[in-house]
Amino acid sequence: MRVFNTITRKKEEFKPINNNHINMYVCGPTVYDLFHIGNARTFVVFDVVRRYFEYKGYTVKFVQNFTDIDDKIINKANENDEDIFKVSEKYIWEYYKDAENLHIKRATINPKATENINEMIFLIDELVKNDYAYESNGDVYFNISSFKEYGKLFGQDIKTLKAGSRIQINKDKKDPLDFILWKKAKDGEPYYESPWGNGRPGWHTECCAMIGKYFKGETIDIHGGGFDLIFPHHENEIAQREVLINKPLANYWMHCSFLNINKEKMSKSLGNFFTTREIVEKYSGNILRFFLLSSHYRNELCFSEDQLVWSNKSLSRIFNAYKFLDIYEEESKVKNIKERRYIDDINKFKDKFIEKMDDDFNTSDGISVIFEFVKFINAYGENFTEEDRVYAKNIFNEFFSVLGIEFEEDNQCRELSEEVREMIKTRWECKRERDFSSADKIRDSLLSLGIVLEDIPKGVRVVNSKDNRIIDTILY
Repeated sequence: MRVFNTITRKKEEFKPINNNHINMYVCGPTVYDLFHIGNARTFVVFDVVRRYFEYKGYTVKFVQNFTDIDDKIINKANENDEDIFKVSEKYIWEYYKDAENLHIKRATINPKATENINEMIFLIDELVKNDYAYESNGDVYFNISSFKEYGKLFGQDIKTLKAGSRIQINKDKKDPLDFILWKKAKDGEPYYESPWGNGRPGWHTECCAMIGKYFKGETIDIHGGGFDLIFPHHENEIAQREVLINKPLANYWMHCSFLNINKEKMSKSLGNFFTTREIVEKYSGNILRFFLLSSHYRNELCFSEDQLVWSNKSLSRIFNAYKFLDIYEEESKVKNIKERRYIDDINKFKDKFIEKMDDDFNTSDGISVIFEFVKFINAYGENFTEEDRVYAKNIFNEFFSVLGIEFEEDNQCRELSEEVREMIKTRWECKRERDFSSADKIRDSLLSLGIVLEDIPKGVRVVNSKDNRIIDTILY
């Protein structure tokens, strides 16, 4: 298995620290609102990374934090005249609701920032005592000149960063790039007591303190997040931890690229975003998730309504092939198929899917393999033995499990009226009696209702003409 490591800028063979166990930390949401589909891409991608490791037989300790105290949360609470902690608690549960609709597995641990204030104070105190940080007018700053490797994740040294910096001059800092570890309390804001006075930790301290706590100060296998976190957030995490522990914070750094709309990064600050909830309510968690995985995670992905329609149709093709394996079961019994075995052919698709996923979790190419498998099922499925059919369904289920896709019957399946069902039955009887003229008239009448009929062995497939989604499969 090969993983692209942001810090080395190349694909590397993945070697876990502890044989079959993987420690993985992914930066979570700041809980002040519903998360948008740009955030969702990162959450879904790392959910697949975790699922694939588990599929390969690893146990995974997956930690994802909640930033539940932050300027954005405070502003939201003030706007709505609410308690800050009620706001954060509300949106934590809204996150869980939306994540579940996207089939995102719960993290092993979801620590809150407010549950780890003491750990953050301890970390900051250690930095101050060792002259890696300093107090200035009630704030505490990290001195980046004390960490000679600062800039290694971002790919630029300190001199280059300073030359390109547009950071506003702050008279309390020794260096414009020094970043805040402890923020002095403002009037009316929540605060905590510390050796430097009342205040609260800076955002950059949060994750590295939690990594120290929940992974017992050891180097972790993978640290992940969105591409926008490389600098300064993850760069600043590295500085704080590695200057103290003198070993890597993480062996592999993984970052998910942006979701764009109209050639701009989707973000709340630009106001060009869609929440996960509004997309899922209009389409489904499966469809949005499939779209988010349709491009390699390190490539920018462009959002459009057309892409969701494409995802809808693509999933329909996959689910149709999966569902028709049950129809082929009936055919194999009728034809008494026993001779041909397709297990080796089916295994080729499984092996190819693993090959693609082993190459830096390439879900895009993995999905292409699934489409190839669908073509194979459609071409040869009617000749499958019972063993072939069961094995093929199991392979589909493995693909679904890795990608976090859940097979679902179309919601319209039960919406066919008795009148329409009777028309379909009558058409079948007309065909059996070779009254093709009457059968064609019934078919055309159904087409005017938005229903397409596709004949299959011993039955008919009922399809929605607008989006090609299967409505029902009727066997006779």
